[in-house]
Amino acid sequence: MIGTLNQSISQNFHFMPKRQLDAYDRRILEALQQNGRLTNVELAEQIGLSPSPCLRRVRLMEEAGVIQGYEARLAPDEVGLGLTVFVGVKVERHHERDADQFRKEVCALPEVVAAHLVSGESDFLLQVVLPDLRAYERFLLTTLLKLPGVKDIRSNFAIQTVKPQSPLPLDHLGH
Repeated sequence: MIGTLNQSISQNFHFMPKRQLDAYDRRILEALQQNGRLTNVELAEQIGLSPSPCLRRVRLMEEAGVIQGYEARLAPDEVGLGLTVFVGVKVERHHERDADQFRKEVCALPEVVAAHLVSGESDFLLQVVLPDLRAYERFLLTTLLKLPGVKDIRSNFAIQTVKPQSPLPLDHLGH
């Protein structure tokens, strides 16, 4: 099953080779990670390019899938989602069809804000956000345990977020 999922993941994601990203691209990416609402003129000024080549670079990175979108980061507590749970899911390894169905169903759950295929004791690690423990209990019993192929579930509750999701480190791209 894991091989099937890896193949499916590889087919659905296209990676731009690292060598195509230069210092200007890196500066663009760093600036947009800090503030995705920058206008093209502001972005160009900040990274030291004129607006036309800056916009061309941004569009090329969007088309290549390097830039996948622009979104607002919300404070979970402020929108009533005070509970974060990291859920390790172990699945049965029977059919390719089951693997695809599990992946599709997990990706369709709005409570699951991130899902990773992992090695170790679990096959998947899900990050789930909900209002409270009672909501998680309902989600676990009525949704997670009913997903196809689920063999075991282990839940870890976040007590405090020490470092929220942050920009990706780009030092490896060089200057």
